[in-house]
Amino acid sequence: MIGCLPKSLEVDGVSYLIRSDFRTVLLIIQAFNDAELSDFEKSVVCLECLYEEIPDNVEVALEKAVWFIDGGSLEKKQSQAKVYDWEQDESIIFSAINKVAGFETREKEYMHWWTFLGYFCEIGEGAFSSAVSIRSKIAKGKKLEKYEKDFLKENKELITLKEKKTPEQIADEEYDNKILKELLGQ
Repeated sequence: MIGCLPKSLEVDGVSYLIRSDFRTVLLIIQAFNDAELSDFEKSVVCLECLYEEIPDNVEVALEKAVWFIDGGSLEKKQSQAKVYDWEQDESIIFSAINKVAGFETREKEYMHWWTFLGYFCEIGEGAFSSAVSIRSKIAKGKKLEKYEKDFLKENKELITLKEKKTPEQIADEEYDNKILKELLGQ
């Protein structure tokens, strides 16, 4: 039905209640972005967080979960450069969403994910949109305008997306740095 906000997902003809609050989906997204979790662990987090009762057919349940998280879209999205990070950009995302919504969204006891996503999609000019625009231009190798260069220079920490590393990657880097220092006699 047009305009309905799903609070359940159908898997193999059975309707399963879901936790449709935006906070639940943000937790799932956080797990999906966690370099320490395997794909299997990410799937488990998704199923356990979203479904009140996990369906037997977990493959279809995951497909439906992705459909829900994508706002009801079945389109395969082309892989694009990452231009925002829900965790790193949390403060500027929420301030932008709150501006669109006209209230502090985090204070709402419940807000459907699709409502939250709708606010997110309507974000206009501000720090978040400036950061995303600059990151997008950099990723595409496009020239920045003078005001964008100035904004980048003044807000480098805000604009630069931090790479999330696994403990193994961190340990490897530390080991490499230790060896390099020994070779250089430091």
